[in-house]
Amino acid sequence: MLCQLSINNFAIVRFLELDFRPGMTSITGETGAGKSIAIDALGLCLGNRADASSVRPGASKTEVSARFSLEDVPLAKRWLEDNDLELDEECILRRTIGNDGRSRAYINGNPVPLTQLKMLGQLLVGIHGQHAHHAMLKSEHQLTLLDSYANHKILLDTVAASYQRCKQIEAELRQLEASQQERIARKQLLQYQVEELDEFDLKLGEFEEIEQEHKRLANGSELVDTCQASLYLLTEGDDSTIESLLNKVTSLTDNLQEYDPALSNVSTMLNEALIQVQESAGELQHYLSKLELDPAHFAYLEERLSKAMQLARKHHVSPEKLAEHHLALKTELTTLDDDETKLEEIQQQVEASKVSYFTNAQKLSQSRSRYAKELDKLVTQSIHELNMPKGKFTIEVSFNPNAMSVNGSDHVEFLVTTNPGQPLQPISRVASGGELSRIGLGIQVITAKKVSTPTLIFDEVDVGISGPTAAVVGRMLRSLGESTQVLCVTHLPQVAGNGHQHMFVNKFNKAGSTETTMMALDREQRIQELARLLGGDTITSNTLANARELLQ
Repeated sequence: MLCQLSINNFAIVRFLELDFRPGMTSITGETGAGKSIAIDALGLCLGNRADASSVRPGASKTEVSARFSLEDVPLAKRWLEDNDLELDEECILRRTIGNDGRSRAYINGNPVPLTQLKMLGQLLVGIHGQHAHHAMLKSEHQLTLLDSYANHKILLDTVAASYQRCKQIEAELRQLEASQQERIARKQLLQYQVEELDEFDLKLGEFEEIEQEHKRLANGSELVDTCQASLYLLTEGDDSTIESLLNKVTSLTDNLQEYDPALSNVSTMLNEALIQVQESAGELQHYLSKLELDPAHFAYLEERLSKAMQLARKHHVSPEKLAEHHLALKTELTTLDDDETKLEEIQQQVEASKVSYFTNAQKLSQSRSRYAKELDKLVTQSIHELNMPKGKFTIEVSFNPNAMSVNGSDHVEFLVTTNPGQPLQPISRVASGGELSRIGLGIQVITAKKVSTPTLIFDEVDVGISGPTAAVVGRMLRSLGESTQVLCVTHLPQVAGNGHQHMFVNKFNKAGSTETTMMALDREQRIQELARLLGGDTITSNTLANARELLQ
């Protein structure tokens, strides 16, 4: 619950430090005094938007902090733990707004984004404003009120997840379908190209081999002539061949070793040279014996080489890359085939996801219908107490098997009849302003009892209500305050008198400056304030007696 609120230089507040207690706290004040100023300041701590106009004239910044007790608030505790912001059994939210419009937010002294302040604030405080009953005229808000009462968050989350999953798969399907014509055209081209390359069937590295073989055969005559000429010079000529000359030199140097051993190295090298010449001649003879100059094979190679170069030009790649390009086209074609299969699979997934969504949406609808009947009775009983004895309230939940949304497939309509004999009609058509206020207040009080938020604020929700009805509203809010902390800004003495405690807002001028203060009232001060609310500026013994009676 809210324990303390500190306000510095906010609007026309110079400084306020307010302590709050459990139960219902009534907040009253003269017209124009700014009864809602504490609520507005607290809103800053809860992440509401603010700008430089929030800063009191002449001040450099506004600073507002709210201290909450986290006893019996497990959701807030868990949120703080998950975000590494926990601080014992208390939580302090702080907000500063500079006169340049810059805002900073803090949780337990740690700087945080405004979104985190809002998320935590929703777990700590629920605010019901004076215009809430007007929002109740909208179908989407009626749906929200019913879901708040039913408190079936798991069902809502499941439906939302099913809806998002369905939309995600549908988007993927649309993307595949949108490119289907392009894929078909691309596939036809690839099939033609792959078939052509399949027929040619060039293997990796084959072009280089063909090119080398073609070069050898193209120069076959020169190879034969040169090899034969080389053999003639080496071993097959007359007495002047390299082999015969080396033999003579080797013999001479071998004989000279007897006279000078220093020539042994020369002799060894010449003998080795002779051996190399003889082996080279052997290799040339072997090469010539195997050398085949087949014109038909040469023509085949020339044709294949020419075809490879032609296809390479056609596919805008080098001949050496043609086989690799062929494999890439086959891979792409396989991918396109996979896309066709994937398209069929996704079409099936879309249907399956819709079945899953509508199954979950149907469960949510059944839960809504069950809680709608329960809420019908409670709201009808409430409006009877609020001086509409013949009124009847009903919630109509219609499931549309063809509609999909993140909130399910239901259309919710609040129906009411205020007079006997009249049919149930949408609340926007039949309820007057006062009746709408009473119905809306009854729904807010009833739904508030089902919400785990530890602090509830009712900001002038009793507008349009008076007399005996106001007393009933006061008792309703006091009853709610027995289990939940309630802050109620009101102008009705019958409501204010039901508070467990009472705070008074006062505006005054001091040294040419306007200020607003807020103070807790003791019993005698409460009697005076209730008497003022009852009788205006003129307080008589009768209004004082009436005020004392209200406090009883």
